[in-house]
Amino acid sequence: MAIKTRITEMLGIEHPIMQGGMHYVGFAEMAAAVSNAGGVGIITGLTQRTPEDLAKEIARCREMTSKPFGVNLTFLPSVTPPDYPGYVEAIVKGGVKIVETAGNNPAKWLPILKENGIKVIHKCTSVRHALKAEAIGCDAVSVDGFECGGHPGEDDVPNFILLPRAAEELKIPFLASGGMADGRSLVAALSLGADGMNMGTRFIATKEAPVHENVKQAIVAASELDTRLVMRPLRNTERVLTNAGVERLLQKERELGDQLKFEDIITEVAGVYPKIMTEGAMDAGAWSCGMVAGLVHDIPTVQELMDRIIAEATQIVRGRLDKMFV
Repeated sequence: MAIKTRITEMLGIEHPIMQGGMHYVGFAEMAAAVSNAGGVGIITGLTQRTPEDLAKEIARCREMTSKPFGVNLTFLPSVTPPDYPGYVEAIVKGGVKIVETAGNNPAKWLPILKENGIKVIHKCTSVRHALKAEAIGCDAVSVDGFECGGHPGEDDVPNFILLPRAAEELKIPFLASGGMADGRSLVAALSLGADGMNMGTRFIATKEAPVHENVKQAIVAASELDTRLVMRPLRNTERVLTNAGVERLLQKERELGDQLKFEDIITEVAGVYPKIMTEGAMDAGAWSCGMVAGLVHDIPTVQELMDRIIAEATQIVRGRLDKMFV
């Protein structure tokens, strides 16, 4: 069965499930698999080294799916920023109609995106940031709880609090992100006021995910206790899966305390993703992974995973929960 929400109607998709942008994971294969299974897949823009590369990746994805898919564009503070105008142009010319923005405020880029009929979903880690995204004209937001892989912000509010707070304040649709893995997650997210869920880590452990097998096996083997928070002293907190490189990084943080500078940990965080995701060098350094790894026990196809999620959600609502109301 299909689940109809404001997100499915807005994006023209069958299931209210989005694959978030993930560095060195969000290639055309990943995005197309999720879109073909009824959700919305996302190509990670900045994984592509140039706007020309992104244009080619968008075209490659179009050859794999006729369903809606999107592009993630993360706006980073930088002395020499990426060619954002070029990336936006590639998105527009590629006919992409969904963009997931993250990082800095995307207000500068909203006019050109909106002029071209593109729906913008901004990633937020707090209600105040979500309200700001709503105020500047974003069509929806992804609300990321403290459980999420990657950057959870600095407020440390988990989704059982963050999602209902977002529901109290927001008028635009929002997705639940962080801790999302299965039909239980989807029903819980909808119950707490979200219009769907955004999954990252769970999608890495699928057959179509274009990453090294070591990465998938590491997620399956991990428990909910195997992530760490790094770069907290720099107020750039990231949740990552523990490994030897991460433990070296944390030791430096403990030793240097408030004297820590980014340069002190650069070997554990810079250029790590190709080594891990492509080569399978699992101790190379820090890579984003959510606590939800503890709920990942197998490596299905994306279609099998999506079908399972919807079947489980249906059974929970129409079977287990319905029987409780007498």
